[in-house]
Amino acid sequence: MDSTSASSITPAPGGWAAALRSLSAGKVGWALGLAFLVAAALNPIFAPPFPVLLGRTIFVALVLLLTFTLAGNLQHKYLPRWLAQTLAVVLAAPLATLLVYLVATGGDFSAIVSHPGRVAGFMWIAGCALFIGLVLATAAMVREREALARSMQLQFELERAKLEKQALDARLALLTAQIEPHFLFNTLANVQALVETGSPRAAQVLKSLIAYLRAALPKLHEPGGLPALANELQLVRAYLELMHLRMPDRLQFAVDVPAELHAERFPTMALLTLVENAVRHGVDPSEEGGRIDVGGRREPEGGWRLWVADSGVGLAENAAPGTGLANLRARLQGVFGAGATLELSEQPPHGVRAEIIIPAAADAAPKARS
Repeated sequence: MDSTSASSITPAPGGWAAALRSLSAGKVGWALGLAFLVAAALNPIFAPPFPVLLGRTIFVALVLLLTFTLAGNLQHKYLPRWLAQTLAVVLAAPLATLLVYLVATGGDFSAIVSHPGRVAGFMWIAGCALFIGLVLATAAMVREREALARSMQLQFELERAKLEKQALDARLALLTAQIEPHFLFNTLANVQALVETGSPRAAQVLKSLIAYLRAALPKLHEPGGLPALANELQLVRAYLELMHLRMPDRLQFAVDVPAELHAERFPTMALLTLVENAVRHGVDPSEEGGRIDVGGRREPEGGWRLWVADSGVGLAENAAPGTGLANLRARLQGVFGAGATLELSEQPPHGVRAEIIIPAAADAAPKARS
C-alpha cells in the first residue's frame, strides 16, 4: 500500500536487511495514512471500535509494504521482478488480514469462518488491501520503469556527448595538423629567399627565425588544453618581426591587446593565421607595402574580440575563401561553440580587417579545458 516503494532504479539484493534499509519515513507515512483512510471508510459498517479497526488496517498496510519491498530486493531466478512484487501483494493482503483475525480470536480459525460478521470484515479489509495495494504497486512499477528509461536516456546522452567530444578532438587535431606545416614552411621559404639573395640582414633574420621557432614549436602540441592568448601574441610578434626584417621599408606593425585578455584560452596559431594572411595577401602584394595592426578588447555586454587590420591591397573581387580561413572558422567553432565567428571586411581606404568574435556564453568553456 505504498506509492513509492519501487522508486529505486535497480533492485538491491540483500533480502530482509536491504528491504528494511529501503523503508524510508516517507514510505511508512504513506502506508499509515492509507491505513487511516481505509479504517475511517470502513468504520460505519464494523462493530469493533475505531481504534481496533485502525490497528488492523495499519498492521495489514505495514505487512504489504514490507512484503512488496522485500520482493523487489530479492533476486528472482525464474520470475520477473514486477511479477514477484505483484504476487507478493496478492498473497500478503489476505494472509495479513487472516493473521489479524487469528490474533483477535486467539488462533481459533473456526471462530472466524463461523461468524458472518468476521467473515464480512475479513473480506472488506482483505479486499481493500488487495485493491489499493495492486493499484499503488502498479503505479510504483510504472514510475520505476520511467525512471529506468530516463536513466538509460541520460547514459545514452552522456555516451553520445563523449563520442562527439572524441570526434571533435580528432577533427581539431586534423585541422591543426593541416595548419602548422603551412606556417612553418612559408616562413622557412621567406628566410631562404633572403639568404639566397645575399642580404646583409641574413644573420639578423636567422636570429629572428630562431626566436620565432622557439616561440612556436613548444606550443604546437602543448599539453593541458588550450594555451593562454599571451602565448599566441608572443608568437605573432615574433612572426611580424621576422617579416619586418624581410621587408623593413614596406611593413610596419603594432600589437596592442589589453592585458586583461592575455589569460584567456585561445587555440594555438589561430590569430597567427590572420596575421600571416595579412602579410601574404595584403601587404606583400602592394607596391607601397602597408601596416598591420593587431588589437583586441572585451565587450561591455560580455565576450571579447581580436582583430587584424592591414592597409594592403584589400579583398579581391570574387575571391574564394582559402583553406586556412575555413579551418580557422572550424577550429573556433569547435572550441568556443557555434556563436564564435570570423568576419572579414574592407578597411578604409584600402585593406582588410579580420575579426574573431568570442561570445559571452563561450567564455567559460575553453577555460575548463586548460
